[in-house]
Amino acid sequence: MAVQPTASLGAWFKRTLSAIAILGVLLWGGSPSLAAGVNADVARYLTPDGPTLVKLDAQGNQASYSGEALTRGRDIFMENCAYCHANGLTLPLPQVSLTLEDLAAATPPRDNINSFVTYLREPMSYDGSEPSYWCREVPESWLARPELEELAAFTLSAAEKVPGWGTVPSNR
Repeated sequence: MAVQPTASLGAWFKRTLSAIAILGVLLWGGSPSLAAGVNADVARYLTPDGPTLVKLDAQGNQASYSGEALTRGRDIFMENCAYCHANGLTLPLPQVSLTLEDLAAATPPRDNINSFVTYLREPMSYDGSEPSYWCREVPESWLARPELEELAAFTLSAAEKVPGWGTVPSNR
């Protein structure tokens, strides 16, 4: 095995550390935030014109969510859900994503804040026939209702507004 000159090893080491740092930012959600505590992607896609309205219940009532609240919901999503739901896909069950269409077609529908929170408290299969073991139950002792509502608001807003959410990008 040939010994590399020290200068080449130093350059290789710096490139490797840079690559690891970039990978860490991508994997652990370290995207830049704005000064007001709003994630840059939330500001760009979910709240470009101020707070966003999210469907609250099956009757069509809506709730308003600020960029800060949606950022908190995004952070909870990235920490707890993104492993199986990267970009709104469902990796263990690819035919069912987190698009509004798929959430609305579930039994019962999960396309509003209240039903989404109910699902997270007691996950059921897509057809509602039995408990789901793909998604873990979120008791009050883990996340309080306001936190789950922010998570639901982020997820539903992303499903409505983020291009490509819940879909596999084509190679075209």
